[in-house]
Amino acid sequence: MRLRALLETASLGLRLLGGEQELDRAVRGVMTTDLRDPSRYLSGGELVLTGLAWHHGPADSDPFVRILAAAGVAGLAAGEAEMGAVPDDLVAACARHRLPLFAVDEDVAFATITEHVVRQVSGERAGDLAAVVERHRRLMTPGPAGGGPDVVLDLLGSDLDLRAWVLTPTGRQIAGAGPDSATPELPTAVRSRLAGEHLAAVRGGGQLGGSPYRATVGQVTYSLFPVPGEARDVRATVLSDWLLAVEADAGDWPGERLDLLHGVTQLIAVERDRRDAARTVRRRLAQEVLELVQTGAAPAEVAARLRVAAPVLLPGVGAAPHWQVVVAAVEWAGDEGPGGAVAQALLEEALVDPGLAGPDPLDRIAVAHTGAEAVALVPLPLADGEPTGLAGAPGTQAAGLHAASLLAGIREPLERGLADDGRLTLGVSASVTSAEGLRGALEEARHARRVAAARTGLVCAAGHEELASHVLLLPFVPDDVRRAFTARLLDPLRDYDRRHRAELVATLEAFLDSDGSWTRCAARLHLHVNTLRYRVGRIEQLTGRDLSRLEDKLDFFLALRIS
Repeated sequence: MRLRALLETASLGLRLLGGEQELDRAVRGVMTTDLRDPSRYLSGGELVLTGLAWHHGPADSDPFVRILAAAGVAGLAAGEAEMGAVPDDLVAACARHRLPLFAVDEDVAFATITEHVVRQVSGERAGDLAAVVERHRRLMTPGPAGGGPDVVLDLLGSDLDLRAWVLTPTGRQIAGAGPDSATPELPTAVRSRLAGEHLAAVRGGGQLGGSPYRATVGQVTYSLFPVPGEARDVRATVLSDWLLAVEADAGDWPGERLDLLHGVTQLIAVERDRRDAARTVRRRLAQEVLELVQTGAAPAEVAARLRVAAPVLLPGVGAAPHWQVVVAAVEWAGDEGPGGAVAQALLEEALVDPGLAGPDPLDRIAVAHTGAEAVALVPLPLADGEPTGLAGAPGTQAAGLHAASLLAGIREPLERGLADDGRLTLGVSASVTSAEGLRGALEEARHARRVAAARTGLVCAAGHEELASHVLLLPFVPDDVRRAFTARLLDPLRDYDRRHRAELVATLEAFLDSDGSWTRCAARLHLHVNTLRYRVGRIEQLTGRDLSRLEDKLDFFLALRIS
């Protein structure tokens, strides 16, 4: 409420003694005092009521009024009951300090004024709060009634003539250029550059405080506001939090406008949290499958869990005939740092592909994390003419993921965010057509990631196709090393074959040629599956190796090649 409204309320018995030009001041509260120095109880915006008990002479007025003016009170109302009239020296002091002064009729109690002000201010605050809550709900409700962050950015454009976009740390656009928006879509190169500038600024401490970081791309200046998240390690924050990019130089903006933009980022944070919560089911599915595979669960149990996961990740498709595994790890220099959770967020971002499944580009992503690594379970849509089902007959491979393409558009900003103390390495498996092959795919992806980790650079990836390149190294291995290598792995099997005619070496070759498939290998050797399992168990017992592990399969493969 305003001071003018109080003056115009006849029941309050107020007469204006000075400060007519200041009557539009807002009143946010009321305080009654007769202290010489009431500053400790003032927060600004109050109407101060006083009975003048502190006034003992003309010298007392100016110090008292100076204290009220410094505290930012809205006005002073002095009662006439004690002294009969408001002293002239008080009127003069209020005029000097531009503090509106009222006289309160002796027939009006201070309690009457206090009750009126409290009732009016409380009603206004309740109305303002209801409006803010309703506006917040309308803006951030998903679906036709809301519109999420795009509605907020449209308001910035219509009310403040500001063009703005919401970006992820990799430069992917979340909001700001919808089909009905007047704001154009930012070019990919600009988005990548802004994301990189933002990440570098946060890692360098350049966005501390209320001022945004400013970046110039070409002839255009952008102000970058971080979307607030939970307080945690800055290395985790910088690689997972969104940013608001505004096409304007906010360096000379008033505090009110900066506060407005920071408020907008808080609304956008609600949408980010909503989307993050939507990933919970997919993350849980991936975690369950990962645990089953790593603990050696029966293929039938893994297949049952995959049948549950496929419709969630590929709505309307049903069971997915092909799956790929992608493994990522973020390593920090000096200490362990926030590894698995950061790798999970980055892997989810790298796997976003709007063209593959439904309107939400995140609805095909299922990423779990354990320790320092993240593991993604990626379903691949049916290729034309393929049979459905997790154990369908082999057919034309569905279009799969390639390591190089996963990082093609996000390498630059990620390198800025990792700075010089972090690395992201990523490995991609081949596609598999059954739950039985999923464990091998996981090991293959992990081995590919280790190949990537052996390279130089902050962001590196390797695919399953690169694992075959190990064969190219064989001619350069010294003969004595090759002989020692094959002897350790194959001599125990050859000795056993000579004594028992067990054909373990031939069984090993057939098993590897069948990609570890028990059924195909048994059919190839005309054996019962149980007989095959016995032979493979004997191979593992004699060599101390585990043929379910990719590293051991690879060692046996190389040993057979160079023998």
